[in-house]
Amino acid sequence: MSPHAPAPYGGGYPDAAGGHDPYAEQGAYAGQGTYAGGQGGYADPGAYGVPGQYADPGRYPGRQDSYAPEPAAPEPVDPQPPADEPAEKEPEGQKGGRLATAVVFLVPTALALALILRGIGDRQLWRDEHATWWAATLSFHDLSLLIRSIDVVFTPYYVLMHLWIALAGDSPTAMRIPGAVAMAASAGLLALLGRRLFTTQVGLLAGLAFAVVPVTTRYGQEIRPYAFAVAAVLLSTLLLARALDKPSFKVWVAYTLSVPLIGWSHLASMAVLGAHLVMILIARRAGDKIVGWAYAAACTLGMCFVIPMAVSGSGQSGQIAWNNPVLKDLLDFPKNLFGSWAVAVPVMALGALGLFFAGRRALPLAVWIVLPPVATYATAAQLHLFLPRYLLFTAPAWVLLAAVAVVRLAGPVVGAKAGTGAAARRGLGWALVAAAVAGLAFQSLPGIRETRQNALGEPDFRGAAQLIEAGQKKGDGIVFSGVMSERRAMDYELRDDAGRPRDSLMYRTPQELGSFGALECPDSARCLAKADRLWLVSTTLDGQPFSGMPKTTATVIQKSFKVVRTKKLNYLQLVLLERTRAATDDPSEDKDDAAKRKVHT
Repeated sequence: MSPHAPAPYGGGYPDAAGGHDPYAEQGAYAGQGTYAGGQGGYADPGAYGVPGQYADPGRYPGRQDSYAPEPAAPEPVDPQPPADEPAEKEPEGQKGGRLATAVVFLVPTALALALILRGIGDRQLWRDEHATWWAATLSFHDLSLLIRSIDVVFTPYYVLMHLWIALAGDSPTAMRIPGAVAMAASAGLLALLGRRLFTTQVGLLAGLAFAVVPVTTRYGQEIRPYAFAVAAVLLSTLLLARALDKPSFKVWVAYTLSVPLIGWSHLASMAVLGAHLVMILIARRAGDKIVGWAYAAACTLGMCFVIPMAVSGSGQSGQIAWNNPVLKDLLDFPKNLFGSWAVAVPVMALGALGLFFAGRRALPLAVWIVLPPVATYATAAQLHLFLPRYLLFTAPAWVLLAAVAVVRLAGPVVGAKAGTGAAARRGLGWALVAAAVAGLAFQSLPGIRETRQNALGEPDFRGAAQLIEAGQKKGDGIVFSGVMSERRAMDYELRDDAGRPRDSLMYRTPQELGSFGALECPDSARCLAKADRLWLVSTTLDGQPFSGMPKTTATVIQKSFKVVRTKKLNYLQLVLLERTRAATDDPSEDKDDAAKRKVHT
């Protein structure tokens, strides 16, 4: 019987066993009256409006005693939190409302977008970006032929870019906008994730820090799907964290839909599901018996949209068979992941320290940053997926842990007291956030400037195109020497030039082959018969402009043409040649004239 319950029988407390007081010899309870060996009284504080006294039932067996009012002022008792309150639950007041959520998302997003958009069209496209442009500008029929032999795993991205280019055009700036938006949104999503897992200060610091690291600008300006992979991973992880905190059918549906987004952006990003599984196991261990079934259903349904593409892509792994990393690649992984050692060292050192302060969040974050590189390096001989840009989605987890370590200096980042406390401590936390972002931005400046320059080792195709446009004449042809996808690059750089030189040696177009490359003419003399002048675009490393083409083709050109001038550009030589004698074959008899072909159909 609760001591606060109203006394039965009008205040008496008879006992069927002979009138013994069960509270005898219990001592005094402050603010609740006194039990004194059956002789004293229990002064009711009046909470129930019945002040009175329990008389000793032993003295008056079988009847009620009279009331002797003895008012007493109750002493205030501080309410105690429930003993089973979760130790790492952040107070609801810390979460704020929709305005706070919008601010946490938009501030890092705006900073990242400002850094990415600056000079976004200045840097030349490199080989992989040329491949994106090529695939995205094909008709859907030709694209379907292409993905049968290569890049089927990028089909969703190519379709998205096809629709975007049809709307916005194919200038470098226009094609880079979708990736810029995705990467900028990633900074905001990381801030929301940090806020949900830890505190608002951790979230904002993580989002702002990720906005200023060089790789955010670098791959935010990349016409490849890596920015989308980062955004998909962060969105999916945020939705899962939301589903574990406040489960609902809508949130689980949203998480289910986010799983194929991860796989469609890049298959290597699916490794983050290992961290998601750890989050589920922790929730089950805490007593949530339903979450395991919800996660299994979400992953099963989500993977149904990814597995067919993954199976098809497994037969095309030869396209990246060149990627066979060695120990040096593993040792250089931190530098390549963050863009420079000056950024990688502090972020990863603080990230490792942050694992000690992350509480039960530490294990999922550790799996997030460790499992993907270890798994891809261990399977590199078979899958060839160990590349820093493929594993870019692990960088936000490092940044988040680094933010945890910095903010921990000002106070707890997990537990019931996280985000609360004196104004001085909260002010120190925000001061640390500002200082950390400023320091990281200073360290990142050289790397950010480098990202706006042409990719290291990439030929200056834009410069070559400008020289050709300035000096071309009607009837000129163009030929290529090297292994740097020269034909595709020049096709892009000269795409708007109606009088561009004809691709004299192209015998079968890439569309006909369902490939990124063309088939060159087996009879070079016949295919070159119409050309009076040739522009040779060479990317050979030995400095010999003809060494990168078939020997028979090089021999024909050297016999029929003479070098007029040579212009050396970065990693490229542009050679202008003029015919020395008339062609012996009648070009009108060539029924399969490559010069009349268009690269795009």
